Amino acid sequence: MKAIQFNAYGNSSVLELKQIDKPSFQEDEVLIKIAATTVNPFDMKVRDGKMQAMIPTRFPSVPGSDVAGVVEGVGGKVKGLHLGNEIFATTFGGTYAEYAALKEFQVGIKPRNVSMNEAASLAVPLVTAYTLLVETAQVKAGQKILVQGASGAVGSAVVQMAKSLGAYVIGTATGKGIAYLKSIGADEALDYKTQDFMILVKDVDLVADLVGGETQARSFQVLKKGGQLISIFMPPPPELAEKFGVKAQFINSGPSSLKLDYGRKLVEAGKIKPHIAKTFKLEQAAEAQDLVTKGGINGKVVLEIF
Repeated sequence: MKAIQFNAYGNSSVLELKQIDKPSFQEDEVLIKIAATTVNPFDMKVRDGKMQAMIPTRFPSVPGSDVAGVVEGVGGKVKGLHLGNEIFATTFGGTYAEYAALKEFQVGIKPRNVSMNEAASLAVPLVTAYTLLVETAQVKAGQKILVQGASGAVGSAVVQMAKSLGAYVIGTATGKGIAYLKSIGADEALDYKTQDFMILVKDVDLVADLVGGETQARSFQVLKKGGQLISIFMPPPPELAEKFGVKAQFINSGPSSLKLDYGRKLVEAGKIKPHIAKTFKLEQAAEAQDLVTKGGINGKVVLEIF
């Protein structure tokens, strides 16, 4: 099968299109014929070697964190998936390829009202949004939420899922991202280049930090006492949490069919919509990664496999 591999840490030039063996699958796994995957910032962190202390890479390595496709093989212990099922899933590596073997718990049935490309673009954002809003923050109707970096793929899923939970949502973006946030239901959209959120936002219950750095540090000041700052970007300083009387934590989001199924229902109900920024072929993976690294993209960059 065709796959993108790299044999050493480095920039996008280490990525190569190779012919490798189709993966075998275990009794608790399914074999997926991949239709589409996407480029996530995580992929470049692994490729650059920035994650090697946390996630050591065995070379040669195939990148990729999500997938949409069709079940082509089913292990004997798999109960809920069948040959021919159209699915979407998240994982840690291995999806820049024509096939992947995944555990049943990683896989969800694809929303019926979106394409394969769109399903792939939703997988990581839906799982991450669920982990942040439902599992960790336990958001309730009527709460006020500030989403830093709201117009990206994960940010837009957080905005839409938070609205489905009944929250009042403020998002930060710039340029075309402002109109985009309003189109997906944000109650307020602030331009971080021309507007100071510290002046315009007060007493929020939750800051969803998708940006990190100075933005994260300044965000503590807009939380109400007892509020929460949850980051998917970098661990927040505990001393700032103590200073402002709030909770703060960094989260990772693991694969989960439960999270995907929760998101699928929202997608099928029209409460979460996909947004693809650009589509590339598998062999253009290096170009696609460079585009994501450059930043400023509203929506997902998709790699089509077939």
